[in-house]
Amino acid sequence: MKIEIEEFLPHIRPWVESLANTFPGKQVKPQFAFWEVGHILSLVLLGGTTILMNLRLLNAGLTEESPSEVYRNLRFWQNVGVIGIVFTGVLIGAANAERLYDSAAFIVKMLALLAGIILTYGASRPVAAAEGAVSTASKAWFALGTAIFLLGIWVFVISDLINVGVYHVITGAALIVLFVTAGRLRWIYLGVLLAMIAAQFVHTHILIKPDDYDHLNPVNKIWTVAFSAWIAGVAIYQLFRAGRGEAGGPLTKVIAYATILVWVMGAAAGRWIAFA
Repeated sequence: MKIEIEEFLPHIRPWVESLANTFPGKQVKPQFAFWEVGHILSLVLLGGTTILMNLRLLNAGLTEESPSEVYRNLRFWQNVGVIGIVFTGVLIGAANAERLYDSAAFIVKMLALLAGIILTYGASRPVAAAEGAVSTASKAWFALGTAIFLLGIWVFVISDLINVGVYHVITGAALIVLFVTAGRLRWIYLGVLLAMIAAQFVHTHILIKPDDYDHLNPVNKIWTVAFSAWIAGVAIYQLFRAGRGEAGGPLTKVIAYATILVWVMGAAAGRWIAFA
């Protein structure tokens, strides 16, 4: 299965095909790599500042500063990152419109962008500014952003060729949980995770032949669910074990997780645009 813009708006194909030959696509195309680098740097800037701010809400990273202080120090660069992503994205999109029109990964990226902006500006930043307190408005924006985020995950999972990209999101979640988990639980979590990785490798590279896709595909799906369950289980346990700290309670931390991972999904989808 593959979800593409063409399925919903087939009548706009002539217009899409014309974009690369009109302003600004025509002018951007010869310097496509230059604008793409700007797009990637903007994503790195936004992603990096967002991760730092939300790690603080998870009681990790820049813990010597309050969440509101981290927010104040990073908000300008987050704005620069969003503006850079949108501006360069429109330009390189115009120059490469026909490929995006036929790309399921592009739909995932657009859903991630929309959800990321909603979660960052509607939930995460106000929560950080309020020292972890979650207002009614932030809860509403979080619910909306999370729904769009989950829709993006669903499109990622069901789309042929790009569904393996969901492992980028799972890996991101695994690393966040490893970073924010403390004490003996961190080593238990890491040990089980490494054992699962080794078991998956043996299962899918030795016990089953690498080209036996009829058996590999269902096995890999089972492993994907197993990894997700282990990572999510430890994260949930950690959320409620920690209780309400100086940076907020479990909901604050869930908002932080979601806001980081939605940008990971956006970056992963952007990568898969080039391959599928």
